[in-house]
Amino acid sequence: MTDRQKTFGQVLRARRIAKGYSLRKFAELVDVSPTYLSQVERDKVESPPTVERLNRMADVLGESRDEFVSFAGRVPEDLPRIIQSRPDKFPELLRTTKGLKPDQLRELIERAKEMKKKED
Repeated sequence: MTDRQKTFGQVLRARRIAKGYSLRKFAELVDVSPTYLSQVERDKVESPPTVERLNRMADVLGESRDEFVSFAGRVPEDLPRIIQSRPDKFPELLRTTKGLKPDQLRELIERAKEMKKKED
């Protein structure tokens, strides 16, 4: 079963264990109670952790913040502002890139970075 087929709680637990953290130690490091963390890992919470907590979890585990936030069903906090700054272009860009393969997306990102560098 791939990570995308698992729940956020299952992914969190697997990655925590893979990094060698006990539930109590990890809870301490991310500043949550062990009870709350256990509930998250067992998918027994009403809503996913806040973006701030997800970012702390990702940092402790050495994971991508954006990917971790997305896994939990949330959107990184800066994205709505970015999209709203150009409502005529960003939705179109996202829809246009939907379905591109990972290597195509990486190439697009690199090109965008190069274009931005030239503007700075």
